[in-house]
Amino acid sequence: MADPTDRLRLIQWLSPAFPIGTFAYSQGLEYAISAGDVRNAADLTQWIIAILGHGSGRSDAILLAHARAANTDLNSLCDLALAHAASSERVTEMMEQGRAFATTISAITGKPHPPRPYAVAVGQATAPLAIPTADVLALFLQGLATQLTAAATRFVPLGQTAAQQTLAALAPEIARYAAHYATLPLSALSSTTPRADIAQMRHETMLVRIFRT
Repeated sequence: MADPTDRLRLIQWLSPAFPIGTFAYSQGLEYAISAGDVRNAADLTQWIIAILGHGSGRSDAILLAHARAANTDLNSLCDLALAHAASSERVTEMMEQGRAFATTISAITGKPHPPRPYAVAVGQATAPLAIPTADVLALFLQGLATQLTAAATRFVPLGQTAAQQTLAALAPEIARYAAHYATLPLSALSSTTPRADIAQMRHETMLVRIFRT
């Protein structure tokens, strides 16, 4: 069973209020909205499900799960994370969020945490917590879904109620993915979201943008 204090630590570390700047990143969603691919809550729900089930959410969750394991080669996991990044902006997001996360975790715990891609950094930091990996992944994926929903709330725009309805509808999918990814080997790493990958690449050349990715 999860330790209650460790669960509170996990909730704090993966909260949208934790200072890693998630509000600045959309993983190409800004371009997709501008191009008309995401126009309403239904489109957004399908976009996020694709990210969680087949894209960066899947890859990051698998990497995070393995980063929590004992005797893991974290440097190799970092290399894998960067190798699976679809664009330079994605590398920027992974590294900048990971660096900010590691800096704050080091200050909180008093233990050094070097900058790593965000998913690997979270895996390393949460490894000592008495929390099942599936629970860690559920909060991690919820954070990603919240990040994308917040971007769409501002840019589609969606109303606050529609945004919360979207997140509520995603809860069963997030729980299912988290339980599944907690058991997968590294050989299961994959990404099959070409539309989202292209959106990330095209975002780099937008003349006007409000998000960093």
